[in-house]
Amino acid sequence: MNCCQRKKMSESSLPTFAVKWSGKEFPIEGLSDSTTLADLKQLLMEKTGVRVERQKIMGLKCKDRRSSKLIITKHKRRQNALPTEVSSRPAGDTDCLKDMGVKEKQKLMMIGSLEESIREAAKAPNPEEMPEVVNDLSMEEDIIAVADRPEFLDKIQKRVETIEIKEINAPREGKKLLVLDIDYTLFDHKSSAESAAELKRPFLHEFLASAYEDYDIVIWSATSMKWVDVKMKELGVTGHEKYKILFHLDSSAMISVWIPDKGLIDCKPLGVIWGKYPQYNRQNTIMFDDVSRNFIMNPQNGLKIKPFRDAHFTRDEDRELIQLARYLKCIARLDDFTKLRHRKWERYLDKYDK
Repeated sequence: MNCCQRKKMSESSLPTFAVKWSGKEFPIEGLSDSTTLADLKQLLMEKTGVRVERQKIMGLKCKDRRSSKLIITKHKRRQNALPTEVSSRPAGDTDCLKDMGVKEKQKLMMIGSLEESIREAAKAPNPEEMPEVVNDLSMEEDIIAVADRPEFLDKIQKRVETIEIKEINAPREGKKLLVLDIDYTLFDHKSSAESAAELKRPFLHEFLASAYEDYDIVIWSATSMKWVDVKMKELGVTGHEKYKILFHLDSSAMISVWIPDKGLIDCKPLGVIWGKYPQYNRQNTIMFDDVSRNFIMNPQNGLKIKPFRDAHFTRDEDRELIQLARYLKCIARLDDFTKLRHRKWERYLDKYDK
């Protein structure tokens, strides 16, 4: 047995975990306690082809353990250390994975683009090759019928009874409610980029700060809570000084409804929130989503936002959030949103400006 083999055997191994990137999952196993973040990035480059300098592994924090100063007795016969203090900081490439608290079967998310993807993104798109945008829910009669179906209302009631909402900030008296989707509403989750900030919809923070003056804000995504939390942190929404988020909801708060000729559709029923927080209701709630079927149970409260795609090419022209901030400000003075037709929100602004 050579020296290297003896060293490898003497080192304890890290838990097996996985890294998700571009819709794929890469198992990571057999790493030792001495493995650094730089080592992991090198391994991921071999597995994914993404260069080390373009990788960002989200959510990793390095634990710093330090003891406070030693207390030495008069006779200097013993030294007593005060309890160890633990703090955390963003992980650096030279930090060991063992100090980052990676757990067995944990799934980390990596952001980073292949070189060919970056080169392709730099090219202007051919208009003839752009996909046609199709109305995802042109079935108003079905919407009206679905919203009052007792079996679907029962599903909502079960969600109200079973779901646990982790409140981030307390509701404020007298505020209306704004419910926001993430993907393609606040964030282009498909385009290639070196960081989430590059895919943030223009004027996101200005929009949220303006809305917060009149509305409590809820983030509701069709993904898992883990990714909701990560995205909000990476976009700089969590902990922002000019606005606060009431809470996050994920796919577990959604329900499935059956529509003739359309099949099974997952949606975001606002009744789940209203059942938990009765101060919010049809009269004072509005929901933005790029997919209108998500508010099929509450069509009167939904506003279909223009999807934010191809961030590299559209960010300079996208003014959707600026205009919607104005719309929210205009209607905030109203007592009843049910009298509005949100799909005509731009006409409402034009009329308001005259």
